[in-house]
Amino acid sequence: MDWYLKVLKNYFVFSGRARRKEYWWFVLINCIISVVLAMVQNALGWTFENGEGVLTIVYSLAVLIPSIAVLVRRLHDIGRTGWWVLIGLIPLIGWLVLLVFTFSDSQSGSNAYGPNPKGIA
Repeated sequence: MDWYLKVLKNYFVFSGRARRKEYWWFVLINCIISVVLAMVQNALGWTFENGEGVLTIVYSLAVLIPSIAVLVRRLHDIGRTGWWVLIGLIPLIGWLVLLVFTFSDSQSGSNAYGPNPKGIA
């Protein structure tokens, strides 16, 4: 949960680096919260005809910026510019490229985006 809160505390921080642990814990907890919210709104009948609900829409909008920010910092950690986020707009291939990038190990030592977070945290 600490990694999730760390990402939320860095809501608008697009500079620096993020470890795999920080990124993937945020993604996991984000998915769990989304599933729980979906179950609650379905149980209460708070869904629209398309299956979406108010709770999941509001939550998704609330975590959109920190999700992009932590992805940019994760890309920085492997020595890539944050503009690589845009490759995710290419269906399937772009998603696979980002998946490989997010699973890649940190660049050792400092890079153009700051010191290696493994040595800090």
